[in-house]
Amino acid sequence: MENEKGESSGTFKMGNSAQERSLPYVPDCYAVPPSYEPRDALDSNSEIVPTIDISRLKGSYDERRGVIQELRSACQLYGFFQIVNHGINQNILDDALAVAYSFFELPVREKKKFMSNDVYAPVRYTTSIKDGLDKIQFWRIFLKHYAHPLHRWIHLWPQNPPEYREKMGKFCEEVRSVSLEIMGAITESLGLGRDYLSSRLDKNGMQVMAVNCYPPCPDPTTALGLPPHSDYSCITILLQNLTGLEIFDLSAHGGSGRWVLVPEVKGVLKVHIGDHVEVLSNGLYKSVIHKVTLNEEKTRISLASLHSLGIDDKMSVPYQLVNDENPARYRESSFNDFLDFLVKNDISQGERFIDTLRIKD
Repeated sequence: MENEKGESSGTFKMGNSAQERSLPYVPDCYAVPPSYEPRDALDSNSEIVPTIDISRLKGSYDERRGVIQELRSACQLYGFFQIVNHGINQNILDDALAVAYSFFELPVREKKKFMSNDVYAPVRYTTSIKDGLDKIQFWRIFLKHYAHPLHRWIHLWPQNPPEYREKMGKFCEEVRSVSLEIMGAITESLGLGRDYLSSRLDKNGMQVMAVNCYPPCPDPTTALGLPPHSDYSCITILLQNLTGLEIFDLSAHGGSGRWVLVPEVKGVLKVHIGDHVEVLSNGLYKSVIHKVTLNEEKTRISLASLHSLGIDDKMSVPYQLVNDENPARYRESSFNDFLDFLVKNDISQGERFIDTLRIKD
């Protein structure tokens, strides 16, 4: 079946997708359903998005205690916060964004070397979410690769552009160090102590880089870069060059919620609470539901660093957070369990991994 533009209304496969070809219109298979509306968001300068100066984690006892409280509040209310004074040099951030952009500018034959629909592959390039299998396609191209331990995976990364491995590798190392510091603060905020997960995260933890490209879209009101979803990870640390990330504020409008456009401030990193911290907190902290909107004129690049326990290491509710009045509310699960979920389910239809983990009363 063809639409009025002469293109099939079915799916566009990787290497030939609408976003890769820069089509001047949005094909029917990219049109998002009414359930994703309303699409309105607060102004990007809204002060609703918490910003935390994490350099104070290394300050006095009172300074650290103040940051822990800010973090606890942000995790409970939003499942999301921004961080400043994180210690990563601006040149490292800029270089990582630049080599990511350069990769997506390469000829298709170069990118095809990494094309794969295998969600278990340690390195893969594809489009949408599960290319050719999604009921709705998304205006996104991405390269996903494992990043810890770096020496185990970096030889599988792209060799073009020539500086990709060096620049992206440096970014991965730096952001991972920040992730360990934040996770220590999160477990401390739950009364578990800062070292509760440190050895499991440091020695065998997973770091997965999602290097995302959202090309200009001729009709940003019709398509999305990514549908509403939450990340499986403990935390995701995000760097972006443009606005486009929206988070769902569950507490707004008397509990009915509202989408909030996250502002872009140079050098600021965004931290998403993922499903596995929701499990770790026994529901006290919520994994943030978020989506990606599009730009009609500019290409948005985002680097999402997802941090979790080892691939088969299962996150469970700590016994310290369970009692007769507050039983465990989640089943244990691992990163591999999430990959199995991704194979069998369609998150574009609103299916969430965290929902499969909740223990029903």
